[in-house]
Amino acid sequence: MEVLESNRLEIVQEYIAKAMDYSSYSDLVSQLAKNGKTTGPVQSEAMINYTKLGNRRMVRWEKTFKITDEVRTKLDSLDRELVFLVLTESWCGDAAASLPIMNKIAEATPNITLKVVLRDESLDLMDAFLTNGARSIPKLIVLDTAHNEIVGKWGPRPSIATQMVEDCKREHGKLTDEFKQELQVWYNKNKGQNIQEDILELLALE
Repeated sequence: MEVLESNRLEIVQEYIAKAMDYSSYSDLVSQLAKNGKTTGPVQSEAMINYTKLGNRRMVRWEKTFKITDEVRTKLDSLDRELVFLVLTESWCGDAAASLPIMNKIAEATPNITLKVVLRDESLDLMDAFLTNGARSIPKLIVLDTAHNEIVGKWGPRPSIATQMVEDCKREHGKLTDEFKQELQVWYNKNKGQNIQEDILELLALE
């Protein structure tokens, strides 16, 4: 069922009011990994292992990713206040690679505030922002606070990775284990550049 734009806005505002900041989310993932737990209702060994892996990846990205001077200059030209609201879960591999970079972008300008909510605790919000009918995460929703308007959305993967996934599904009918490893290698080699480009494009800061 199509969600009316006014309803979407109301839901987004409701979740922004109770969302956590990135630091709180990062701490949550770290604690879950340490205690052998995961977000979401399924506390399986696989999901717990994905959370541990995601925590290690997030820590690595937080330490190694740097905003370039060129991107910082473009962000300086941002003349409106935005909230980045992200739907995620601790076990999500794509989120582990993307969220630290979104956070670095938000930290580089006073005009962006990053907020995080867990998908499985926010299904009415998630269902208002499906990707091809699926509850795919991470999902970024961008709100212009001055104009009270949703001005963009992004996710669940950078544009190049999205094309890679589509090609794999077309060839194999699913995402193979080999491809999942290949995708992580791509994330590491790309060093966050593609997501940075996607978000600048989303904000019309090309």
